[in-house]
Amino acid sequence: MRTERFSNLVIGVIAFLTLVDLFATQAILPSLVAHYGVSPAAMGLAVNSSTFGMAVAGIAVSLLSRRIDRRKGVVVSLALLAIPTALLSVAPDLASFAALRVTQGLFMSTAFTLTLAYLAERCSVRAAGAAFAAYITGNVASNLFGRLMSAALADHYGLSVSFHLFAALNIVGAVLAFAGLRRATPMAAESAAGPGLVQHLRNPALRASFAIGFLILFAFIGTFTYVNFVLARAPLAVGPMQIGLVYLVFLPAILTTPLAGHAVARLGTRRTFWAASALAGLGLPLLLAAVLPAVLFGLALVGVGTFFAQAVATGFVGRAATGDRGSAGGLYLASYFLGGLAGSFVLGQLFDRFGWPACVAGIGAALALAALLAFRLAHGRAMENHPWHTGQEHEQAQVS
Repeated sequence: MRTERFSNLVIGVIAFLTLVDLFATQAILPSLVAHYGVSPAAMGLAVNSSTFGMAVAGIAVSLLSRRIDRRKGVVVSLALLAIPTALLSVAPDLASFAALRVTQGLFMSTAFTLTLAYLAERCSVRAAGAAFAAYITGNVASNLFGRLMSAALADHYGLSVSFHLFAALNIVGAVLAFAGLRRATPMAAESAAGPGLVQHLRNPALRASFAIGFLILFAFIGTFTYVNFVLARAPLAVGPMQIGLVYLVFLPAILTTPLAGHAVARLGTRRTFWAASALAGLGLPLLLAAVLPAVLFGLALVGVGTFFAQAVATGFVGRAATGDRGSAGGLYLASYFLGGLAGSFVLGQLFDRFGWPACVAGIGAALALAALLAFRLAHGRAMENHPWHTGQEHEQAQVS
């Protein structure tokens, strides 16, 4: 048990160091807008263009999943990630900044996807649920502490120092992955008999989960990108360092996300997903308040709800796929990160043209559509061997 807990801790830290660059720059968006002299929507799209690289890499890993050594792929991806991260400190214009963010996304997604495949293929049935929860919890922690670190460093030492520190963290992640993951090539059974991408896309439950992943990050990106500008301007007028501290709202999500597996086991996938979506939806009206405590509480609800929903959807993909879970996970992550790119663009246009209330309405629409798609989250054949499977949910799958 102690060894398993230590392994899960290592998995969580690897997740943290893999994705710490993804959202760290959102805490310094107002500073980046001032530095490059562009609009919030333009800077928001450039910062979130990393999600385009992540989507492309997700598809590429899906196609090549059976041939890639999981451990080596994670280590090399994290080591190479340090290069574009460091170069962000000297990006001369917005186009260069965006190109480097896309490159970051390519390496982050490759490491992320291969780690998920490693967990699906190498963990025992009993250990898999805890390992996935640990990985998603590390993802949540990267959202919080990455933003806090970038805000603090940019406020005290400037943007350049912030990017150099995150490059160093990428190297630490590569070293930890090399030491903490056992050598693991794709499993032979999956290589020989796993279905291809077309078979995954023919699976109605998987198609629904891919679309839900798209909508989850669409909503999340819209909330936590453009709320920075609301926080920075009157009447809230929060300073750069204080904007970083605002992301302490992710602390509740760090505590609740590991419970996703238990919630699915008790309530089933759909009910758990609906509860998570409803919680996020309850936070949206509070984001329109003119007082900081209400906005912070709303952000906390959105964070808990969307991260919980992500953990549920990610775990579901592993059991809805009847084979080659590496490629299924890659397709899910490609859709997920494309949703982030779409959210930054669509909701950025709403924010620039119609204001924050219109942006919040767009976020609400995405969450509502995801809740409707959750009716499709059932798949009887794949549940039998999944760690979150219960007889109740298997019955539901047979009749849906």
